Amino acid sequence: MEGTLLSTARAVRRAYDAALTETGVNLSEASVLAHLQDGGPLTQTELARRIGTGRARMGAWIDGLVAKGAVIREADPQDRRVWNVALTPGGQALWEETVRVDRSIRRILRAGSTAEDRARLDALLTLINRNADALVNAQSSR
Repeated sequence: MEGTLLSTARAVRRAYDAALTETGVNLSEASVLAHLQDGGPLTQTELARRIGTGRARMGAWIDGLVAKGAVIREADPQDRRVWNVALTPGGQALWEETVRVDRSIRRILRAGSTAEDRARLDALLTLINRNADALVNAQSSR
């Protein structure tokens, strides 16, 4: 089961990255845009926490999005040592394009499954995720 889960995750990732190529971003960058759309502006640290990656990796993704004109870094008004990341108007338009691609991919990935199938799978994956987190936490507290 775990092998199937890992290979499926990689296949889904490849499908998203391939489909998102037309937008000029990859799945990681699209995730940053989505989090900024939902709750931005956010700090690099907060973005990394929400996505589940390190600050350095997040910094590289933000740098790429800055170069594409999709996001900007702004000094935090309460703490000048902190930089907030915010969508630009171009980033907003790019996010909208990634949403269109996402909807298309979801239709294809879900073909042949029912809402009940997806609900059962979601519940099982949530359980596995929780168990994996508990395992990591137990190992890191040793």
